[in-house]
Amino acid sequence: GKARTFEDLTVATFNAMDREIMINYIDTPEDIRDTYQYFTEADLRKLRNAGYDSDFTELEDGVARYVRNFLLHNKVYQ
Repeated sequence: GKARTFEDLTVATFNAMDREIMINYIDTPEDIRDTYQYFTEADLRKLRNAGYDSDFTELEDGVARYVRNFLLHNKVYQ
């Protein structure tokens, strides 16, 4: 996999909605700082070894499709 940030997701969402990017950052709440998972990245070796060789959808493309085809048309669960 490819590690991405919540900022990447947020920027992609603003872009898909053709809105100015406005992000307000806050500190991670103290009560979850020690247990919060700050980094995730899928290990795709088993999937690739099993023969899966297709590409994955880029975050920006997936967010844009979801926002434009569902969220903006109130079709969130379709």
